[in-house]
Amino acid sequence: MSLLSKIVTPLAALTLLFTVNASAQIQLTGKMEQGALIRAMVEPGTQVYLNGKALKVTPEGAFAFGFSREAELKQELKLVYPDGLTQIKPLSIKTKEYKIDRVNGISKKIMKPDPKAVERSRKDSKQVRAARSQFSEIESFTQDFIWPLTGRISGVYGSQRVYNGKPGNPHYGVDVAAKTGTVVVAPADGVISLSVADMFYSGGTIILDHGYGVSSSFLHLSKLYVKDGEVIKQGQAIAEVGATGRVTGPHLDWRVNWYQMRLDPVTIVPNMAEVLKK
Repeated sequence: MSLLSKIVTPLAALTLLFTVNASAQIQLTGKMEQGALIRAMVEPGTQVYLNGKALKVTPEGAFAFGFSREAELKQELKLVYPDGLTQIKPLSIKTKEYKIDRVNGISKKIMKPDPKAVERSRKDSKQVRAARSQFSEIESFTQDFIWPLTGRISGVYGSQRVYNGKPGNPHYGVDVAAKTGTVVVAPADGVISLSVADMFYSGGTIILDHGYGVSSSFLHLSKLYVKDGEVIKQGQAIAEVGATGRVTGPHLDWRVNWYQMRLDPVTIVPNMAEVLKK
């Protein structure tokens, strides 16, 4: 199977094909909306720029990029093909609506964070940022991703709470409710770039590098099966669901990242309802 066939999903509606001539072609797979991960294919040797910034491209011509939660609705790809032809492709991004909950009447004491907790969370964040900053030449990001856990979705990407009129941090993952001890599997191949049993907010935490800036994060785990540097195959058991860190109940918080940009995992997997029917 060719690399191109691996990254093209059967959902034709998600695939856009732009052709200038026989030698200039780009295929984009993904949803043109805020929070989406886009995977693409061009002629090998093509240079690619997103809004003027150079992107890493595999020797076969595959690459990836993302649109943040509040991404600008007008963006631009520039492609410089091996024969010297330059193509400018404007991208129109759809606005995504997010769930916003407003909570009032919270005491000032609760709103004021514990200095020790803040310091610990800063150290945790530094480790997480370092793991997500890594670039590797793994090409697993081109695979068709699977759900690391199936079940009821209890939390969605982009949702946010406003406490006493002050916005909290948005939720950057998708939560799947399950009992503590339920096995979590790898959504795609990769290498473990972070495995920590107890972080302040996220509890048991794993980051799996899929290559070229794309990675998955798994939060609130009760048991970790893997260690830093371990090579992982799609479908391999990597951990167990838990209620570790700052949560109210057991669930998996799965996140997809493009370097430091946090993206919506549901943009790269089949619809959960359809998966559960099967």
